[in-house]
Amino acid sequence: MGMHRLPPWLRTRLPSASCLGEITGKTYLRGLRTVCREARCPNEGECSSRREATFLILGDTCTRNCGFCAVKHGLPEAPDPDESTEIARSVTELGLKHAVVTSVTRDDLPDGGAAVFAATIREIRSVAPRTTVEVLIPDFRGNWNALDIVADAKPDVLNHNLETVPRLYGFVRQGASYQRSLELLRRTAALDSRIITKSGLMVGLGETRQEIAAVVKDLVDAGCTALTVGQYLRPTPQHLPVRRFVPPEEFAEIRSSALSLGMIEVAAGPLVRSSYKAGEILAQLRAGLRD
Repeated sequence: MGMHRLPPWLRTRLPSASCLGEITGKTYLRGLRTVCREARCPNEGECSSRREATFLILGDTCTRNCGFCAVKHGLPEAPDPDESTEIARSVTELGLKHAVVTSVTRDDLPDGGAAVFAATIREIRSVAPRTTVEVLIPDFRGNWNALDIVADAKPDVLNHNLETVPRLYGFVRQGASYQRSLELLRRTAALDSRIITKSGLMVGLGETRQEIAAVVKDLVDAGCTALTVGQYLRPTPQHLPVRRFVPPEEFAEIRSSALSLGMIEVAAGPLVRSSYKAGEILAQLRAGLRD
C-alpha cells in the first residue's frame, strides 16, 4: 500500500532563502555537501534558520542501495584529500556550536572511510575547540579496527542508526545486519565511556510497537543512551512505500516507553531525523547523565 497525501502534521514551511543561501554558499560552493540536501530532509528549512547542517563526507555516491534512502548509489570517486580541512573551515565560518558529520557508505574503501571521519573530527577540533562534534557512521562491514580509528579521535557523540526492526532488515537495509549494527554500538560504549552513543529508528514501514520496544531494550543493553525516532517518508515512487503515517500522540507514547526502558534521552516525532536538534539533545543528555 502506498500513501501519497501527507497528513497535516507532516506539512512543513518552506525554507528561508537567506539562511539556505548562506549554508549553501559555505558548503556546496566549497565542493562540500550536506545530507540535508542530498537525502531531501524535511527539516532543511527549520535547521537552516537555526544555522545547523549535517556535513556529508566521502562523496555523494553510496555503495549500497537501501530501499528508503534518497542518496544516489553506484561507484564512488576517490575521497577528496582536502575535505576535512574545508569542513573545519565551514564550521568556523558558520559559527557552529555543534557540528554533525555523516557519510555515504563506502564499502569500496578498506576502512570504510574511518580515517576520513577521524581526520575531520581532529580538523574541527583544531580550529573550533569549543564546538562539539557528532559523527553518524556506517557499519564499516564489521571492521572493528575502523571503529577504533573513529573512536580514537574522540567525537562527543557517535551515532549509528539501526533504522528499523530486525524483521524488516531484508528489504529495508539490504547489505546491513541488525546484530552487526548493534555490536558496533556495544563496542563503542565499551571503548570510551566519554563518547555518547546514539541511534535512530524510522517508523511507518510495517513495524509493531512490540518490535520497537524490543529494539529499544537491545539498544539500552548495548549501552546506547540517546535515540531519535521519526516517520519514514518516501523520497520517490521508486523507494519503499509508507505503510502507515504515525500520529504525533503515538510518537509521544514511543518516547515515554523508551525512557521507561532505560534510554536517557529520546527525540520522537513525525519530522525527527538523526541529527535533528542534535546539539540540544546532547546538552539535555549531558544534563541527564549528571543527575
